[in-house]
Amino acid sequence: MSGETEIVVDFAWIASWCWGLSLILLTIAGHAFGVVVIGREIQRRKVGSLVQLAFRYPILLPMTLVGAVGLLLAIMHGIEAVLWASVYVWLGAFTTFKDAMLYSVDSMATRGASGLLLKSHWLMMGALEASDGMLLFGISTAFVFTVIQEVMALMRENKRSEAF
Repeated sequence: MSGETEIVVDFAWIASWCWGLSLILLTIAGHAFGVVVIGREIQRRKVGSLVQLAFRYPILLPMTLVGAVGLLLAIMHGIEAVLWASVYVWLGAFTTFKDAMLYSVDSMATRGASGLLLKSHWLMMGALEASDGMLLFGISTAFVFTVIQEVMALMRENKRSEAF
């Protein structure tokens, strides 16, 4: 029997990976859908009301648009944290939704200072949530940057049309 290695399958570890990766897939798909919906709505309104706003209130447009987009993205991040927290409670990783939610927001923001810890066999899931948070915030940051670029293009377009 010397030289043989015993393979031990840790099903809790596998479950942690499966749940974490499934939630990453679900939240990123949902986030992408939300960003596309917001972007299409901005594009749809761009022709009419946004151009008029840019003419009348050149400072108000970027403030309002970027603020509204930021709020919508924050709501989406909150919904994603609720999803993770709900799964934590359902799996028994936390006993209260309040603790699960605080842990989830803290983990997703990669802050890690809540002082809360998952039960040991779900620790990988927490690390995966932090990875998910980085990806989600990256998507949000790229989208806000794109919105700002579009607003700046509208403002440049308005300056050109004012010259005539």
